[in-house]
Amino acid sequence: MELIPAIDIRSYARMSPAELRQALLVAPLFVPGQVVLKHWETDRAVIGGAVPTRSRLKLPNPRQLAAGYFNERRELGVINLGGAGSVQVDAKTHRLGHLDGLYVGRGARQVVFASANAKQPARFYLLSFPAHVAYPTTPVAFAKVQGTALGEGAQANARTIYKFIHPGGGIASCQLVMGVTMLRPGSVWNTCPPHTHLRRSEVYLYFDLQPAQVVFHFVGQPQETRHLVVQEGEAVLSPPWSIHSGVGTAHYGFVWGMGGENQDFADMDPAPLTSLR
Repeated sequence: MELIPAIDIRSYARMSPAELRQALLVAPLFVPGQVVLKHWETDRAVIGGAVPTRSRLKLPNPRQLAAGYFNERRELGVINLGGAGSVQVDAKTHRLGHLDGLYVGRGARQVVFASANAKQPARFYLLSFPAHVAYPTTPVAFAKVQGTALGEGAQANARTIYKFIHPGGGIASCQLVMGVTMLRPGSVWNTCPPHTHLRRSEVYLYFDLQPAQVVFHFVGQPQETRHLVVQEGEAVLSPPWSIHSGVGTAHYGFVWGMGGENQDFADMDPAPLTSLR
C-alpha cells in the first residue's frame, strides 16, 4: 500500500504541476484482477479500487495498518462503478449492481469482492477512515436513494446529489460520509461556487468520462487556485484548507467521500466566485 504524505499550504505554493499531481492525484485505482490501496496521511484515509475478473479478490490487510485485519479499527465504504458483482462480508454476501453501495462496519473480519461476469467486471471504489464505534454493515441500492437537485442549466451546473452513507440517509457511520453526484447533460460544473471545510478532508473520484474527455479539478486556497487535469477513474485528494470544484469537457459523475471531525453535510465555508484568484 502506497503512503501519500499530506501537504501543507506553504508546500503547495511551491509545487510544480508534476509535484502537485503526485501529491493530490490518485491513479491508477482500477486494475483488472487486483485490489489497489493508497493510504493518505490526512485523516488517515485509505482510497482503493478492486476489479475482480475470473477470481474473487480478498481485501488485504496492509502491514502499515498494524491491525489483525483491515476493518479491525476502520469502517469502509464501497460503491460499484462497473458491472454487477458482489461483496462478501464475513458470512453474508451482498449483491451490488451498477452504482449500488455498501457500508462495512468496524469489526468485519473478511471482505471478498467478486464479479458476476468476468467480461464485464465490477469496479468497486473503496474509501475507508478510522472508526471508534462499530456500526452494522448495510447495503444501499442506488435506485432507492432519493436525489437532491442543485444548480441551474443556465449556469451549466445542474446536478443531482445522492447521499449513500450519511446520517440523514439512514446508514449510520462513525465518520465516513459518502455519496454520488451526477451532472445533467449540458452541465459541466461541480461544487460551484466552491467552498472549503476545515473540519473534514474530502476525496473526489471521477467516472462516466469518455476516453477523450477530461475534468479540470480546481484546488488550493481561494486566493491561490491551481488545477489538475483528471481522467476517467482517477481520484483527487482535497485537503481541508483547499477548495474543490471542477469543470468537465462533457457531463460526468463523481463519488465524493469525507472524513474528519463531523458529518454535517452543510458544514462549509463558502468561497464566492468573485473572491477566487
